[in-house]
Amino acid sequence: MAYKRILLKLSGEALMGDKQFGIDNNRLSEYAKEIKEIVDQGIQVAIVIGGGNIFRGIQAEEGGMERTQGDYMGMLATVINSMALQSALEAIDVYTRLQTAIEMKEIAEPFIKRRAVRHLQKGRVVIFGAGTGNPYFTTDTAASLRAIEIEADVILKGTRVDGIYSADPEKDSSATKYETISFEEVYKQGLSVMDMTAFTLCNENKLPIIVFDMNTPGNLKKVANQETSVGTLVEF
Repeated sequence: MAYKRILLKLSGEALMGDKQFGIDNNRLSEYAKEIKEIVDQGIQVAIVIGGGNIFRGIQAEEGGMERTQGDYMGMLATVINSMALQSALEAIDVYTRLQTAIEMKEIAEPFIKRRAVRHLQKGRVVIFGAGTGNPYFTTDTAASLRAIEIEADVILKGTRVDGIYSADPEKDSSATKYETISFEEVYKQGLSVMDMTAFTLCNENKLPIIVFDMNTPGNLKKVANQETSVGTLVEF
């Protein structure tokens, strides 16, 4: 049985494809087609994208830039990615709305919960840009916050690995994958799913998370339809 309303969290780095930085148009097009599949099915889709393929506030701080300034620059990077995805979706006839936490009325609506929910009810994809609008918070936290506000059924975190493992599978060949895991167990084992603020928000508001490989065609549709063979479900 499919979820009714989901929030899809994508990393900015995922949009690079095989490039060293920026946006790979082929990857963007692939993602748009995957999203269209579930929209056509009637699933309500909201999206939050990171900005790490363009700029990271933490990296700026390491280079001597003031952290707050760097974080705001990172928020603008997420808006660039959001606009790119919006364009890719609209190119294949998916109606979208971009809402931002920092007002920029010429290119996006301000975030208004009721308006966002109404767009979703009308079958439009809503993309949330500019994080939470506050420095020191990641786009993971923005995804958790927006998912809770719009009363999403689940956060689908698209990554380059196919779930949560006992160790980093790219470094440890003996790492085992979890089909399901509890929030408590993630805390106990110190596993990296999201940053702790975002993860705790989900836990406190009883919002499940599915971590899955977004780069495998068809995976998004499978997780949106609750096929348990894909990804790892973090539940209570």
